[in-house]
Amino acid sequence: MNFDELTDKNFPLFAAKYYENPHCIGLDEFTEDVNRIKYLKRLFSKYESKGELKERLILNHLVILYNVFETQALTKMLYFKLSDYDRSLSTFLYYLGYLPTSDETILDIDIMNVLRDI
Repeated sequence: MNFDELTDKNFPLFAAKYYENPHCIGLDEFTEDVNRIKYLKRLFSKYESKGELKERLILNHLVILYNVFETQALTKMLYFKLSDYDRSLSTFLYYLGYLPTSDETILDIDIMNVLRDI
């Protein structure tokens, strides 16, 4: 399967190809890890709609995801699934050191200020 461009159709196979959790014992654990992206989407949506930022929970999900997926592939998956929240996502990835060097997205100053205080 060609993964040059991520689509909703090839996303599950792309995620499975780059899943690197040696302790995974079944499909349920893989699904749980992939669903963390949905949780991030909800958390970013809540931040943008209500101003409620749960920065530690977002960081926790991102750290777990980067521990079980190949780095570049996960970054591609996150930008694909969270395209409506790329500014918020980019700010967290910058903080964690995972922001692609070619990315020129403007960072969210409010989130940066919160992350600096951690």
